[in-house]
Amino acid sequence: MVRGDGRAPMSSPDGVLGALFSRYELPGAYDEMFDASGAPREHYRALIEELLAASTTDLRRHQIEADKAFLAQGITFTVYGDAQGTERIFPFDLLPRMLTGHEWATLERGLTQRLTAINMFLRDIYHEGRILAEGVVPRELVYSCRHFRREMRGVRVHRDIYVSIAGTDLIRLEDGRFVVLEDNLRVPSGVSYMLANREVTKRVFPNLFNRYNVRPIAHYGQALLATLRALASASRPDPTIVVLTPGVGNSAYFEHAFLAREMGIPLVEGRDLLVHDNHVYMRTTSGLRRVDVIYRRVDDDFLDPLAFRRDSYLGVAGLLNAYRAGNVSLANAIGTGIADDKALYAYIPAIIRFYLSEEPILQNVDTFLLHNPSDRKYALEHLDSLVVKAVGESGGYGMLIGPHSTAAERETFRTKILADPRNYIAQPTISLSRAACFIDDAIEARHVDLRPYVLYGDRVTIVPGGLTRVALRKGSLVVNSSQGGGSKDTWVLLD
Repeated sequence: MVRGDGRAPMSSPDGVLGALFSRYELPGAYDEMFDASGAPREHYRALIEELLAASTTDLRRHQIEADKAFLAQGITFTVYGDAQGTERIFPFDLLPRMLTGHEWATLERGLTQRLTAINMFLRDIYHEGRILAEGVVPRELVYSCRHFRREMRGVRVHRDIYVSIAGTDLIRLEDGRFVVLEDNLRVPSGVSYMLANREVTKRVFPNLFNRYNVRPIAHYGQALLATLRALASASRPDPTIVVLTPGVGNSAYFEHAFLAREMGIPLVEGRDLLVHDNHVYMRTTSGLRRVDVIYRRVDDDFLDPLAFRRDSYLGVAGLLNAYRAGNVSLANAIGTGIADDKALYAYIPAIIRFYLSEEPILQNVDTFLLHNPSDRKYALEHLDSLVVKAVGESGGYGMLIGPHSTAAERETFRTKILADPRNYIAQPTISLSRAACFIDDAIEARHVDLRPYVLYGDRVTIVPGGLTRVALRKGSLVVNSSQGGGSKDTWVLLD
């Protein structure tokens, strides 16, 4: 039976839940499936009925089918530095996470507002600098960010769209509200897993999928292609668009190839491109072909060895000059990394107010900026209760989770913070919401976040859903696949 903090066994439409839910617990975090009293949330009742009607053997078989489907499609990720081998099948949980149409409408409005303001901010700091002159965002915070590219000062970006593709990480608080944990604006990854999760879930739970009115996401590839087409010059009515990948050794290579296939466009590496007379060309078997838009999955540092890292073999010599001349568009633009610096994140609400004269629809997590003496003093005194993050890291690296840390780990971070306070922020430890997962032949709750994918071309487009990442280790708050996390399908329901 399911119990939460000594409460009575929770009931389902069919009565008291049985052995399948015997290990399910309801601590303080928001539970996606059950309310605080232990009663199933209305939109999860059909799923619970399906689970109660299935045997453990059925669910185990579904999990095996799902794992085989991922293996057959080559859906993998890479863990760098793993002595057991870097290539792994992406962990997948059977049970979908569900959002109501009302919840999604709020997220859609909030994400649209946020990305609109971020693009206005990026244009401003690389041109007039109004927000810096008025002191809304500290000038030194922008100029000290390693992702700020002085080479982009005064460069006209087509349609003034710096971020065409964003992945925004959301978490749900104990009261049910969603807040933004961080913005991923350089080369956001994971959308292929969102699409693959949907196909696998429909395959293993066809009857359940048909019982719900789930909004579709299969059109993401065409929405992405339309977004990239919108970046091409009007003088190029039939633009050539390519996906630029670092190559098969990259952790997200599967996704690069997947998206290129979805859009029906070439997947290229830097060696497949060249620049002549400030135009970019692709080498083909029939000769050179001009390229108009590059969806690049290569970081700024490696894009052009003549402008950035001279030792890079991943980019294209002369690409920056072609870009500055307006002869090719990049998604996302060079220099967008300044806006997903975790220290700049704290200023996004003020950025929204400055450019849009609106209150933020989605709030931030409270954040301590450790270059600020008072914030730094507080954080150093409370390292055992805070989460400390390096401002430029991702994937769960460069992070201290205070309540789960040792004294030695806290001392190491204390030294790092004092040596380079600009490089760190701190936030309260938030108990992420939890969703039901099939773990070791039973249903248990695990912490989750949500990464919707936002496209900005002719307009802002958000496919209804996103990648729900799961901290599969019991009690863990780290959802990154590189740190033992997995994912599950996200269903946005029609109300």
